[in-house]
Amino acid sequence: MSANESLARAQELSERLRVKLDGLDRLAEAGDVDAAVDDLTEIAELAKEIETEIQRARTSADAGA
Repeated sequence: MSANESLARAQELSERLRVKLDGLDRLAEAGDVDAAVDDLTEIAELAKEIETEIQRARTSADAGA
């Protein structure tokens, strides 16, 4: 996977993260603690995936440099 592909994937994941964060705000306002905890778990997983893609992009860019 190229650096650009990894960055594009990280960008897609970032958008999903933004959507989840917006949903978390709504859940918090509604007082739905169980759903908020579930969303927090998904947010943590998305953050890990973003970090992985950024690392792939760095590795790919370093290999091409």
